[in-house]
Amino acid sequence: MKLTVLDAATLGNDVSMEVFSCFGSVTVYQSTAPSEVAEHAKDAEVLLLNKVKLHAENLQFCKDLRLICVAATGFDNIDLEYCRARGIAVCNVVGYSTQSVAQVTISMALSLITNLDAFGNHVRSGEYTARGIPNCLTPVYHEIAGKTWGILGFGNIGKQVGLVAQALGCRVLVNKRTPIDGWECVSLDRLCKESDILSIHTPLNDSTRGLLDARHIEMLRPNAIVINVARGAVTDEAALANAILNGRIGGLGVDVYSTEPMPENHPFQAIRNHPNVCMTPHMAWGAYETRVRLLSEMAENIRAFLNGEHRNRVD
Repeated sequence: MKLTVLDAATLGNDVSMEVFSCFGSVTVYQSTAPSEVAEHAKDAEVLLLNKVKLHAENLQFCKDLRLICVAATGFDNIDLEYCRARGIAVCNVVGYSTQSVAQVTISMALSLITNLDAFGNHVRSGEYTARGIPNCLTPVYHEIAGKTWGILGFGNIGKQVGLVAQALGCRVLVNKRTPIDGWECVSLDRLCKESDILSIHTPLNDSTRGLLDARHIEMLRPNAIVINVARGAVTDEAALANAILNGRIGGLGVDVYSTEPMPENHPFQAIRNHPNVCMTPHMAWGAYETRVRLLSEMAENIRAFLNGEHRNRVD
């Protein structure tokens, strides 16, 4: 069997693709540009990828393709309609990154609410030594206990964030399509109006694209902190940037962007150096343990497919 990895570099250079060698010959490309997809993928029976976009225009050359394995939970970069029509199986991986993404979400929120970067810069700049004062308490920061933490999207990651937020003493509000027992589920309007911290954990699809729009951003509390570790296009990025520029919200943490990497003309370029903004390069999912788990789960998906079983199938 011929297996091809299209964008190994996105999975880090500290994990090995050898986990797939037991299934056949493995061709590994560190990256694949859009213009290279057809050439790199044409001989594969199994395609393994993370961010590469697959659609009718480049998949039509893959005459022997039987299975696509996505190194992610989201699969909006795959043309499922085309795959279904041609009997190409598609598998994702669910739940592998829960701890990693939740950890980064909590880290961003705590850093922003504590103004940790400003205090760190006070020491790094030498100002702490030069002032001769034993402590610095500006900018003012607040306890997280007693705050309201709103969660938009309540799958595995959202639920883990909710549990940690409760442990930190927060009241947790949840917005999800189907209410769930044991959690305070509210409308999106109410979530925006009442949350001191709002973290986003919903997948990107037709119903969630632009979900946190300018109207909802206007509803946010003046000191609200917004964290997006889901997909950039779930939010109105320009409206979020304007909310920071105009002092409408207290802080913004972002790990995902509608175009990745973030281009020069992206609205967030205007705020990336603001002290109340924390932006990271789509790394929240990628703790080392998470990536090892991801590759292992992808291998299990291939094994199940070869055994005629349906495992993590999304086609």
